[in-house]
Amino acid sequence: MRDLEVMSERTGVSGEALPKPGCAQSPLPERAPVWSPGVSGLLLARYYLPRGHAVTRGNACVLLRDGVEAYPAMLEAIRRARRYIRLETYMFITDAVGELFGTALAEAAERGVHVKVLYDAVGSWTSRKGYFEELRQRGVDIRPFKPFNLSHGWRHLLRRDHRKILVVDGEVAFTGGVNISAHWAPEGEGAGWRDDVLRIEGPAVHALERRFLATWRMMFQNRIHRWASGLQHRLRRRRAASPRGATGLAVLSSRRSIHRAYLHAIQRSRRSVLIAAAYFVPDRKLVAALRDAARRGVEVSLLLNARSDHPLLEFVTRAFYEKLLGAGVRIFEWQRGVLHAKTAVVDGAWGTIGSFNLERLSLAFNHEVNAVFADPKLGQELEDSFRADCGDCREVTLAEFRRRPLWRKLLERALYSLRKVF
Repeated sequence: MRDLEVMSERTGVSGEALPKPGCAQSPLPERAPVWSPGVSGLLLARYYLPRGHAVTRGNACVLLRDGVEAYPAMLEAIRRARRYIRLETYMFITDAVGELFGTALAEAAERGVHVKVLYDAVGSWTSRKGYFEELRQRGVDIRPFKPFNLSHGWRHLLRRDHRKILVVDGEVAFTGGVNISAHWAPEGEGAGWRDDVLRIEGPAVHALERRFLATWRMMFQNRIHRWASGLQHRLRRRRAASPRGATGLAVLSSRRSIHRAYLHAIQRSRRSVLIAAAYFVPDRKLVAALRDAARRGVEVSLLLNARSDHPLLEFVTRAFYEKLLGAGVRIFEWQRGVLHAKTAVVDGAWGTIGSFNLERLSLAFNHEVNAVFADPKLGQELEDSFRADCGDCREVTLAEFRRRPLWRKLLERALYSLRKVF
């Protein structure tokens, strides 16, 4: 596969977002904004975020769509690194994309950059372990998170590191749903999976770095080393943190806090709730919040997979359709390959991008991280992206859904009873 910089030249992208398709093609009409573009980010954060979620102000953010935008921007940051690189990912697959990133990381280590990489052992089980050993020999400190070991029990295997974080020099960070794999490369050179990544500059970079370092210390350092490295990071953060923009961000790594942020924003919505969910097996609280919002006149739209990379999940997800459609929720199914995004935007002002899926593994087991923002400019950009995506989708209607074959209804009901397994 050709270098991903070729993709950026072909699309006119170099670490910046592609122009969005016109929303006129989307079945979702544009809506008037609820908030003025000049409204205080602190006011928005207080309105949409639950108490206790610390908002880091002064960040500059760029929304990146798919691997075609995210990978060149990430590789550029790695190649410009001067001091250190921190990469945490669920999948580090040794395909063409993985080797491209591995080469960039090894070259950085060879020029004196301190490179730490943490990949999930289960998520990356198909990768060649010999390739990781080659990277270690070239100076990359790359380690697996919880290698496969039945002696620790099944719960040990279920609790995976699902985060996607890249931090370079404490100056720029990336987080979202994209792993290191050709699944996210463009169609023809990869699987062309649909996803979102947020590029961040500013104080929130250090909040993401803290999440990486906390996991690294938990896995590989004793108590004294954890205390010393934590103190060193806090001193460095005080020296380096500086405002770069106007966006307020809360970096959430507690599963419960991310779930609570979703519920709180939906419950406070005034105009629209737009959610793109790769895997959608919601709990009762989320279903109730979505139905209540739709019934009080809020536009509630879900962008879900028509064909998932986990086929059984399609049937579990569709077991929720009738209840949601009956309350006025609109459902759009993504037709072009696999939707892997985990994003939401409420009222064009509150939004979230990260690794958290609206299903049981994310809520009960996985290590996750989401960036939650309150900013009308970034919120409108994410909303425009969502509405444009819906133009490539098939909308599911209640009348059509009720005409599905009997065997589908029975399979949905059977798998729904096992939903806590998924």
